[in-house]
Amino acid sequence: MKAERQSRELERLSQEDLDGLIRRHIRFRNGRLGGARAVLSFFDLSWLDFHGADLTDADFTGASLSRASLVGATLDYASLFAVDLRGANLDGASMIKTDLRGVCLRGARLVGATLIDADLRESHLAETKEADRDLHWIDIDPSVSELHQADLAGADLTRAKISGAICVNANLSDAILKDAKLIRCNLRGANLSGANLDGADLSWASLEKAVLRDAVFTRITTNMTELGGADLTGALTDRAAGRTAEDLDTPLDLLLDRHETWVASSSAEGAQLDVSGMDLREMEGLASSDLTALIAEGAVFCGMDLTGVRMAAGRLGRADLRFTAMDGADLRGADLSGARLQNARLAGASLRSLVTDTGRSVATRLAGADLRFADLRGVDLRGADLCKADLSHAVLQGTDLRGADLSDALLADPTRAGARVDETTRLPFR
Repeated sequence: MKAERQSRELERLSQEDLDGLIRRHIRFRNGRLGGARAVLSFFDLSWLDFHGADLTDADFTGASLSRASLVGATLDYASLFAVDLRGANLDGASMIKTDLRGVCLRGARLVGATLIDADLRESHLAETKEADRDLHWIDIDPSVSELHQADLAGADLTRAKISGAICVNANLSDAILKDAKLIRCNLRGANLSGANLDGADLSWASLEKAVLRDAVFTRITTNMTELGGADLTGALTDRAAGRTAEDLDTPLDLLLDRHETWVASSSAEGAQLDVSGMDLREMEGLASSDLTALIAEGAVFCGMDLTGVRMAAGRLGRADLRFTAMDGADLRGADLSGARLQNARLAGASLRSLVTDTGRSVATRLAGADLRFADLRGVDLRGADLCKADLSHAVLQGTDLRGADLSDALLADPTRAGARVDETTRLPFR
């Protein structure tokens, strides 16, 4: 069987026709009469607006979506095999388990996009013809599997397959690449500052002159990986970033028990726990623990499971809480000034002011904290001090910001993101 190269002309689709196909696909997804799965293979859809539609399981094989607007679109389980997405805007789009093999994302925007388990490996598109039954390569200009200069800041690429892709000068800052396959990936000059590469496979990959400042570089597979000129300043590695439990005279488990006794007895018994400056990443079983009034200034909790933890009135200034799971946590009245909370999951957590037994109100302090790409859905931040905090790209759906001080904070209009504010909220642009 021989393989011959050929080109294929794409049929142009109008915005009106696309809107009709999207409506029928939504009816199909909802099991309603008149619905039909969107099959947009080999169509020219460049510059069109997808209005953030749900196109789960749609077929775009070989199509051109150059400069298209797919902001907030849902493309889970869809086929975008060999699709041209040059310059397209996919900010906030969801592409869970999406087939993106052979895709071209040169210069595209995918800020905050979700690509969990997505397949971006190199590939080729081919078809057989009835006349000769030979296999014919179809040229889809430009080259396949290209993310050159694409902006994937804060994107979630957990377990994504990106082997063989060209990611030269791509922006992957603060992205989640946990357990991703990056074998033979060309990442020369890429910006991976603050990215989470825990468990990633970088075998035979090139990271020459890549920026990995403050990245999480743990459990990495680096067989024949090129790291010449890479900047790893401040990166978290498998080496401890501070004192560990082994450096303590008393086992940490016992100190935790004493702290819980101290909390339960209103400080009459036990002892308050101080883990300031410690690297606690190896500590397990802290989820749902009672760590009220914990002292952990500058401590490293990066990537830990702190779901439902009680840290009310805790002293966590400058603590590293990046990529932590803190859903439903109690952080009322805690001092998180200057804390690093990039990509932290805080959905449903309480960070409102703490009212003490004497009736005094203690505001939660997040002044100068870094909350970029943090999940703050449904978080209670009433009365919190967020002065000079960075909330760029944070998820604020249902976040209660009434009475919060956001003076000089970095964020877009929170009401457009679904947050609740009132006349007592101090916004940076009021």
